[in-house]
Amino acid sequence: MSESHTPSAGSAMLNTAVAHNARVWNYWIGGKDNYAVDQRVGEHVAGMFPIIREIARADRWFLGRAVRFLTEERGVRQFLDIGTGLPTADNTHEIAQRIAPESRIVYVDNDPIVLAHARTLLTGTDEGGTDYIDADVHDPEAILQRAAGTLDFTEPVAVMMLGILNFVLDTDKARDIARRIMATVPAGSYLVLTHPTFDAELGGEGQIPAMKFWNENATPPITARSGADIASFFEGLDLLEPGLVSCSRWRPEADSPAVVPQFGAIAVKP
Repeated sequence: MSESHTPSAGSAMLNTAVAHNARVWNYWIGGKDNYAVDQRVGEHVAGMFPIIREIARADRWFLGRAVRFLTEERGVRQFLDIGTGLPTADNTHEIAQRIAPESRIVYVDNDPIVLAHARTLLTGTDEGGTDYIDADVHDPEAILQRAAGTLDFTEPVAVMMLGILNFVLDTDKARDIARRIMATVPAGSYLVLTHPTFDAELGGEGQIPAMKFWNENATPPITARSGADIASFFEGLDLLEPGLVSCSRWRPEADSPAVVPQFGAIAVKP
């Protein structure tokens, strides 16, 4: 992995007194990179909304299926993973470079614990490249400018936005961020996205009180959206089969969990 850029002035400061999404998510999927406050909030949310651990696992498994699909079947060799979270087993670069060692991956996050772990763990192959940049999803131009040091934006890029636009509370702004990023990458690029929903058809009603508790007791604030709003993030792109579905039902494998209230999809830029 090449040397990461210097953290920006807007980088999140480490605060172990308040639960943080990256660490709580790590707790839900069985990781060790979390604190007592993250465990307490994580347990409380799980008590209110027991399926949350299944959502976390389903989202992680979707990542693996998506990267394998794009690398093996679509020939993608560049990934821009925005909001990567804490490294665990089978990160984006590990999956992609296992299939195609020449793959290049840029991770983006702005949590200081994620940054520290990324510098240690996210090492790539000699043939490819892996980098980490400290940037905020609210500033897509900064992400793209700094990612260009590793990625070639004249060639297709898979933009990974798993569970990140739910931290952009204004839907119009979230839609604009996705649009601006996809406007920069060339035709043949992909948007890979997951997002929590409150839609009853996916069992998402319980997201509302759980997220209210989260927003009062943890950071950053989060929101769920309707399937229609999430679909709007793919405007101008062509959704691949099976379209926008529960992320556990996107090209599921035999051990994939049941339907979870987290939409997932991949779309290609025509």
